[in-house]
Amino acid sequence: MTTEPDLFVRELSAPSVWPDSAVSAPGGDVALGGVSLAELAERHGTPAYVLDEEEVRSRARAWRRALPDADIVYAAKAFVSRAVVDWMAEEGLGLDVCSAGELELAATRGFPPERVVMHGNAKSPQDLRTALRLGVGRIVIDSDCEIARIAAQVPGAEAQRVLVRVLPGIEAGAHRKIQTGSEGQKFGLSIANGDAEDAVARVLGQPKLELTGLHCHLGSQIASPEPYAEAVRRLVALLARIRDRHGVTLPELDLGGGFAAAYLPGDPAPPPAAYARRITEELDRSCAEFGVPTPRLTVEPGRSIMAPAGVALYRVLSVKRSGAQVFVAVDGGMSDNPRPALYGARYTVRMVGRSTAAPMRTTTVVGRHCEAGDILAQDVELPEDVRPGDILAVPASGAYQVSMASGYNMTGRPPVVAVSQGRSRLLMRRETFEDHRSRDVGL
Repeated sequence: MTTEPDLFVRELSAPSVWPDSAVSAPGGDVALGGVSLAELAERHGTPAYVLDEEEVRSRARAWRRALPDADIVYAAKAFVSRAVVDWMAEEGLGLDVCSAGELELAATRGFPPERVVMHGNAKSPQDLRTALRLGVGRIVIDSDCEIARIAAQVPGAEAQRVLVRVLPGIEAGAHRKIQTGSEGQKFGLSIANGDAEDAVARVLGQPKLELTGLHCHLGSQIASPEPYAEAVRRLVALLARIRDRHGVTLPELDLGGGFAAAYLPGDPAPPPAAYARRITEELDRSCAEFGVPTPRLTVEPGRSIMAPAGVALYRVLSVKRSGAQVFVAVDGGMSDNPRPALYGARYTVRMVGRSTAAPMRTTTVVGRHCEAGDILAQDVELPEDVRPGDILAVPASGAYQVSMASGYNMTGRPPVVAVSQGRSRLLMRRETFEDHRSRDVGL
């Protein structure tokens, strides 16, 4: 497919928020994985989400290359479907799940349960029953009350392998709502006040539980390796105290995820190798300092694999000029992407499927819902002649959008389409009114 020398070419010359397969195409269009985005919008309607399969696989492989001796566990909460489960299995990754639903989905595809890690600060009885029935590789203990509860349900004679999630007391992440490694919040057990060591002692006293290591998760959109290095220092020191107190050497260390993805051109998003280099350097140094064997490392990338592979498509419904401001309203919004409303996430936007020589103008793209906070992209550059019917593409939309989508206003959650090597296939169909009606059983 031929390309046109336009703004999109200049966008790709800087650190890009688009998948590697994205190219400018005739008529102002963009092709992803060899497939026209404008054609996909016509075929599947809007809003719709397009996922570049090769981009997902390439990013999964990059983590495997960066840490060949570690366990790479994909955080399914970013976005999961049966196809994604298959991709992760084929690329040799594990799965991090947070509910019985995510776990059951993996089981329908025959995903190896020993490569599954079960998370959650408040696991339901169903979550635990499902994890124990299917034999997941690790359950992450997040509170004292889970210890006896899990131990009492372990079937058979073989102990369930568990990790203890600790709070290392590190503030990291792009917004306070996604900082999960600092003191005074709901996740994990504090190192500073001794809760983590007390929990370790209690787990070691349970014959039905096998404590294999420690876990932490610092937050999301962490664009520097340094917080992970600091977490390594604090967790290795804790491993040494556990050895000295209990005579036990724990063989595993799970640093969680939170690795950054670029949402705007130029956003810092280090490659996996940069995180891996700093983490392994500090792990070797700290283990030597404290005289403990180097534990097997686990990391849990989600956003950094999935976000850059996705593009959201919307159709313009109205254009409103109010003084110096221009509002472009589209047929989606916070029902399919709550991230801007939740924590001020920023995106770039591009019109596709129509060429124009009009100058660019600063515009705010808003959703269709009756909320002042329903803003998808603030202060983006769009052609001055943007009009109803135009298609807008929003890159870096693969993570925490469809997975967090709601049924607000009964608009229906969007479809997800995968593209690869010039072909497309529907992964998830659009939610319909019939889906809503069938759940309404009150008459």
